[in-house]
Amino acid sequence: MAAGERSGEGPEPAIERFLGDPTRKLTDWRWLWDGDRRFPIRSHRGVLGRLIVAAKRLLRPLVSSPQADLWERQRIFNLVLLEYLQRGDEVRHVVLDSHEPRFAHLEALWREGLGEVMEHNDALFARADQKLDRVRRETQELWGGLRSALAVAEGGGAPALAAALAARPDGGLDGRGRGTADELAARLALYVEALRGRGEVLELGCGNGEALAALRVAGVPARGVDGSAARVAACRERGLAAEAGDPLAALERAAPASLGGVVALHVVEHLAGETIDRLVRLARRALAPGGRLVLESPHPLSVVVAARNFWSDPTRRRPVHPAALELLCRDAGFDPVERLELQPFAATERLPEIELDRLPEATRPLAHEVNRLRDELDELLFGAQVYALIATRP
Repeated sequence: MAAGERSGEGPEPAIERFLGDPTRKLTDWRWLWDGDRRFPIRSHRGVLGRLIVAAKRLLRPLVSSPQADLWERQRIFNLVLLEYLQRGDEVRHVVLDSHEPRFAHLEALWREGLGEVMEHNDALFARADQKLDRVRRETQELWGGLRSALAVAEGGGAPALAAALAARPDGGLDGRGRGTADELAARLALYVEALRGRGEVLELGCGNGEALAALRVAGVPARGVDGSAARVAACRERGLAAEAGDPLAALERAAPASLGGVVALHVVEHLAGETIDRLVRLARRALAPGGRLVLESPHPLSVVVAARNFWSDPTRRRPVHPAALELLCRDAGFDPVERLELQPFAATERLPEIELDRLPEATRPLAHEVNRLRDELDELLFGAQVYALIATRP
């Protein structure tokens, strides 16, 4: 054993532990008061320092003797206080040592229980979400079915639709304001892809058969209905399946859930609001689950289209806002409903933009602000000429 150490208790206390920053160990303080240790008189450097030390040593007996009784009382009080402090420390250690495993066990149980509760809650919420989704789908299906049944029961309005579509200008989809052949082909390719593999497609107001032809090339079975006997004859000359008559009546005759797609391109703007609503509800009834309704119309959010181009066809009644048409589709039970912004104006027809690279550095910030305003105004005036909705029956 090293010198100055006690077995199981660490190094022997020394008076140096109380000089400067005193020790915080209760055992050291008991050693100090129990043995009535005296603090040494510190030395001082130099001749004056040695004189001060000598004076302190001479005066110590004279000072300590009168205060011996007071010192003894203070020492006993300190020992009693230390005893109580040590007992409290021992009790604390005993309690902690004996109950620490219990505390750890309780904490583990708490954590485990909390984890189980959280997992259980997550499972409950997930299950509730599933049930709510199912209720929502079934409610949507029921509501859509009721509205579709009402559309069949309402009847009427068919001659007006047939007459409106028959009166459209010649040219079908490639009529005035409906885009070039390349633009039409690009739009039709989007619709064909959306309808591929879903079953037979019925086109309302098939015109000269541009959409029917694109569907046939893609291998999608399709037939059309149009109010114009001349246009139906033109379709049949191309080998396309088409019949003359009222499109709404044909849609009403279709067996429930028998079609994979219903297409109406540039039709809704020729109809009254209640007729559009009935068309959407009848389409939902005729479509099988997963079937799609494709609607295309001039874009009224473009001022140039709504104020100028739209009225080039005198048989159009009014622009149809895409948000209003989307609401009709959702109200009929379609979900999801996707909106496409199509056929942008050519760059040569839009507002010119200032080329910042050609301007002096000092004028570029102002030109940038002008360009920003130009972008906002250009989007308002021009934007897309056509929009389409692709609505799916769940």
